[in-house]
Amino acid sequence: MRELDSRLIAEAVADMCVRANTVLPDDVRAALDLARRDEDGEAARGILDTIIENYRAAGPVPICQDTGLACVFVEVGQDVHISGSLTDAVNAGVAKGYTDGYLRKSVVRDPLDRVNIDDNTPALLYTELVPGDRVKITVAPKGAGSENMSRIAMLKPSDGIGGVRDFVLETVRLAGPNPCPPIVVGVGIGGNFDKAALLAKKALLRPVGSHNPAEMYSELESELLTLINATGIGPQGLGGRTTALGVNIETMPTHIASLPCAVNINCHVSRHVTEVL
Repeated sequence: MRELDSRLIAEAVADMCVRANTVLPDDVRAALDLARRDEDGEAARGILDTIIENYRAAGPVPICQDTGLACVFVEVGQDVHISGSLTDAVNAGVAKGYTDGYLRKSVVRDPLDRVNIDDNTPALLYTELVPGDRVKITVAPKGAGSENMSRIAMLKPSDGIGGVRDFVLETVRLAGPNPCPPIVVGVGIGGNFDKAALLAKKALLRPVGSHNPAEMYSELESELLTLINATGIGPQGLGGRTTALGVNIETMPTHIASLPCAVNINCHVSRHVTEVL
């Protein structure tokens, strides 16, 4: 049994919070550069130029002023023992990262009284037990502008692939300019009400441009991307060919009487950093 000091987790999370908010992942950079090359609208090209200039200049400061809720995904190997509390370590890391990194603290202690906690905790922590003796941590800050545009539907099985397609497109159209397009669209299909939403969020952790290994869903990802970009919403909602940079679908088995479908939208600042301890 391998021993892992929880303080190492706290240190890693603190560093990852800062890096996730100040350095755009290579896959998103490449997707934005490709979108700029293919865009032919003057306004859209200008917006994409500004987005690209912003991520290149960000460096030590956040790419976006909304440094988001700290969504932390942890895969814990069943042959590793963490000394101390994993939850406490993750929260300590988030507090340190957001405070020492001068990141905006956006968490309120209660949904209705709206008093700021002032250290951006608690993290939204998702844990999974996996084989091995390592701990894989992914920090994915999530801003409210895109999160607020996400939706879930408990479709009927008879709605089939057409119902899924229509729901995703409807969600993007309703979102319009609000999630700061060009967006990345995560889609979760299957499970139950809550699991579909988690699948949609985890779909956003996949690299932009990657595809679901199942041919049917890979084809649906490509079809949805084409249809979304044909809406003409465009960068920042001002028109153009680039409404989305990618569509990622994740699925799992479900009940014979259910077809849950969730859509979780990310803005063009699609942030995620992963480390293995």
